[in-house]
Amino acid sequence: MILIIKIIIGCIGFYLLAKGAEILIDGASNVALHFKLPKLLIGLTIVAFGTSLPELSVSFQTIFTGRPDIAFGNTIGSSIANILLILGLSATIRPIKINEETITDELPMLLMITLIFTTLLSDVILNNGTFNMFSRADALIILLVFGVFVSYLIKKSIVKPDKVKEKPKYRLSSSFLLIIMGLLSLFIGSDLVVDSVENIAEAFHISQRIISLTVVTIGTSLPEIITAIIASKKNETEILLGNIIGSNIFNICIVLGIPILIYGNVMHITVNILDIAMSLLSAGLLFVFSYFDRTITRVNGIIMMLLYILYFSLILII
Repeated sequence: MILIIKIIIGCIGFYLLAKGAEILIDGASNVALHFKLPKLLIGLTIVAFGTSLPELSVSFQTIFTGRPDIAFGNTIGSSIANILLILGLSATIRPIKINEETITDELPMLLMITLIFTTLLSDVILNNGTFNMFSRADALIILLVFGVFVSYLIKKSIVKPDKVKEKPKYRLSSSFLLIIMGLLSLFIGSDLVVDSVENIAEAFHISQRIISLTVVTIGTSLPEIITAIIASKKNETEILLGNIIGSNIFNICIVLGIPILIYGNVMHITVNILDIAMSLLSAGLLFVFSYFDRTITRVNGIIMMLLYILYFSLILII
């Protein structure tokens, strides 16, 4: 009986995720139209920060309670999943066109931030250390890089007003209300799904290691996954792409940077060379696919998803 209740709770959670994502996309799209801002910018900021809040919550909780490996694993795992799984899945639903500015500005910035982050993670590999330490100085570096990203966003919003003549469907106050309602629905739905799946997994005696590798990473990425699917179906590709790029930058710079700056140096042993390689590969692959085709095609999406399945399989085997 309890198991049936947990399954029902999980179904309610998935409904809230789907409805919340739809409301969030509508609200964000209308805010962009009201202020004549590029929808990509709204995706990079409001939507990306909102859907990254579950990761930020996990990071604060796990670092504060002395379990930083979960925070690091979740951050890298979510960043890889955002590109290979979520963007790959979205591209199989509808090919994603990439504008020139994204190829020359946002994607190189994402690649640079990923490279800096993975370099800071690699004490054992690069410095022949006995363990990997992420210090307050490392956190300060990635927060300063985030400052560069924010200054770019401010410049983009001032210099590059959107020329689209589409009229907003809702008033500005209603649009912001939709965003708040959508985010609340995503958070509540995500929590319900994660708790439900964790309880069901434990009922079937699935190991804590498998639960943490799947429930924590995929669970905190559910807002991005559902938002991406809804955005793809609504053909809001700029919000979709902005959400993925912005979420990855927020995950790296804010989700880890702020807690470590507050709580101090932490050691991590979970992240290994496979995770670092896949993190760089996913960001590099996104740039390459975008640069040569100006579109992430269905074939590209399938390749990305297959790579994620391979990566996930290697994690379970290792």
